[in-house]
Amino acid sequence: MKRKRSVGNSKEKKEIEGSEEETFDLRDMQNKSDEDSSDSETDGQDSESEGGDISSSVDEEDESEEEVENSTNTPNEPSTSLTQEKDEYEFDSSDEEDIRNTVGNVPMQWYRDYEHVGYDIAGKKIMRPVSGNEIDDFLAKMDDPNYWRTVKDKLTGQNVVLSDKDTELIEKLKAGRTADPDASNPFAPWIDFFTHEVMKHPVTNQPRDKRSFIPSYWEKVKVGKMVHAIKMGWSKPKIDKEKTSDDEAEGYKYYDLWAKTEDNRKPRFHIPAPKLPLPGHAESYNPAPEYLFTEKEKEEWEAKESEERRIQFEPKKYDSLRTVPAYVKFVNERFQRCLDLYLCPRQRKMKLNVDPNDLIPKLPSPQDLQPFPCVQSLIYKGHENLIRSISVHPMGQWLVSGSDDGTVRIWEVSTARCLRTLTFKGKVKRVAFNPNSGLSLIAVAVDKELIILNSLVGDKVVKSNTDSIFESFENGETNEKVEWKTSSGEDYANGIRLRISHIKDISDVKWHVKGDYLAVVIPNAEKHSVCIHQISKRRSQHPFKKPKGLVQCVAFHPIRPFFFVATQRYIRVYNLAKQELIKKCMSNCKWLSSLEIHPQGDNLIAGSYDRRLCWFDLDMSTKPYKNLRHHKKAIRSVAFHKKYPLFASASDDCSAIVCHGQVYSDLMTNALIVPLKILRGHASAQGLGVLDCVFHPFQPWLFTSGADGTIRLYTS
Repeated sequence: MKRKRSVGNSKEKKEIEGSEEETFDLRDMQNKSDEDSSDSETDGQDSESEGGDISSSVDEEDESEEEVENSTNTPNEPSTSLTQEKDEYEFDSSDEEDIRNTVGNVPMQWYRDYEHVGYDIAGKKIMRPVSGNEIDDFLAKMDDPNYWRTVKDKLTGQNVVLSDKDTELIEKLKAGRTADPDASNPFAPWIDFFTHEVMKHPVTNQPRDKRSFIPSYWEKVKVGKMVHAIKMGWSKPKIDKEKTSDDEAEGYKYYDLWAKTEDNRKPRFHIPAPKLPLPGHAESYNPAPEYLFTEKEKEEWEAKESEERRIQFEPKKYDSLRTVPAYVKFVNERFQRCLDLYLCPRQRKMKLNVDPNDLIPKLPSPQDLQPFPCVQSLIYKGHENLIRSISVHPMGQWLVSGSDDGTVRIWEVSTARCLRTLTFKGKVKRVAFNPNSGLSLIAVAVDKELIILNSLVGDKVVKSNTDSIFESFENGETNEKVEWKTSSGEDYANGIRLRISHIKDISDVKWHVKGDYLAVVIPNAEKHSVCIHQISKRRSQHPFKKPKGLVQCVAFHPIRPFFFVATQRYIRVYNLAKQELIKKCMSNCKWLSSLEIHPQGDNLIAGSYDRRLCWFDLDMSTKPYKNLRHHKKAIRSVAFHKKYPLFASASDDCSAIVCHGQVYSDLMTNALIVPLKILRGHASAQGLGVLDCVFHPFQPWLFTSGADGTIRLYTS
């Protein structure tokens, strides 16, 4: 709003020494205000009387004052106003523009997706005007003579026609001339207030006026009038008639802040402080003797730091409660307790009410998975020491066992009758029937020797064919690591056909599925720890030149030319045809003890001395698919059944556990593993339990050998 000095008679002038005081004639404003108020009363205080009316009245008063000034200051007469002195409050830029959109410096492109372009001073939306198409713009251009001076206001979206004064200002700006439209002489001489000469004193040292620190007087007057109009009831907000009629029809509803009891915010529960542990026997005034410190324990307790002590006080004994002194650290401990409650954060743990039975996986009932071994039927007795290994004939009629008493016994499965007994000088570590049913061969590992013998049981044709094959064999190769010997005399009469000597003791023996190759594990032979023998040509070979760890056991793949080697923690799979490593399985166990391959060849199980049984799915991952911890002690042996989906594990806890292990041909379906039965019966001896287990080749039967010198048969 422009501020104008009042012009009138000389009586209205007032001069003060050293300063000038501005006086304002407000009579016209007051009369105008009274007229507006009377008009608003007579019109019934309609909706048009609001804060904007007062601002418009004040603008009209300013225009009237400007007219009075222009009428008095004619070109022919000298000005009778006060000395023309520019005041810093003479122009108020905030009132020069029509402030209808109050968005401020917000970019207008933010409103391009909305129907409004901003908000007015009353907080209502300023709707975007309807914009025409190019045809409407062309017609307006041809019909409207002021089209060339029409611009679009970005704040309101409306078209504004520029005045002659605005166009003159734009032309001056384009021509590079002075933009001030009131400047009569654009080439007036420049007044050099600041010179290049060095002066002793500055231009002025006068302090700034007080009025430069206070708001404008006219703003104070305008706001005062608006407040007075609101108090008197002259100025009222505009009421929407349509909304008022709807409210009257339905009944005006007030918003009840507390009516909605539901709160979307999370409730803040009280978190109780953790309870202190209850005092024990050591804190009693008359503790038991075992809770009192000895001199040595007291010295150790005093030498430790407070954080390392198991208890923070020394137990003492008193005759009665009256003799118990006050606790010295009572205040200190209570202070630490309060400090912990104040500083330590606490979190409320939500307790889930879950039925423990729901956490158990839904597995089929063991009754639906029959048949499986569950009843002890026969006991094979005869050995005087622990039985380390047993093996079943491929046809299921005979059973061979090796014991630490230096004997190998051949049993009839159906009657538990011992048919033959062979005695050796050392401990029998491993026995294995040849998987080829046309050959009656047994591999026996005794200390450093691998003995191949004819069982001399069963069909006479099979026994004669086995001997005839051995007669056609050539003499085996002999080197410093392996020595082949052909038996004769008494050994030949006992059934011994070959003796293969090694440099160290043998721990494991495994036949190939065709019965011609035989793998031997010699753990302490370093790079010669694995040796493969070919019986038909009497040749031996060491497939590994550099040891990969301490070898525990080996196994042949039942179908493919793969060879499995189990060390303490890893199971390596080698391709014998390509002579390369194809897979390395991590067991996550401390020490592996046994290994068995599934008849289909895609899965394997491994037992360990740390009571774990690992099931590996070779097509899925190199890590165990399942880790079973059913045993309480070390697992000594594991076995798969060749016909039924069963596998078993034998442990030092004198038990053997039979599980259902169904493998599906669909690669998207995981194997189903269900524990079925715990078989007990063996007794513990020398800290050992069940040492070996093997399934019958056709029936769901399980043979187990234990440290008690017995072999037990479990049937369905």
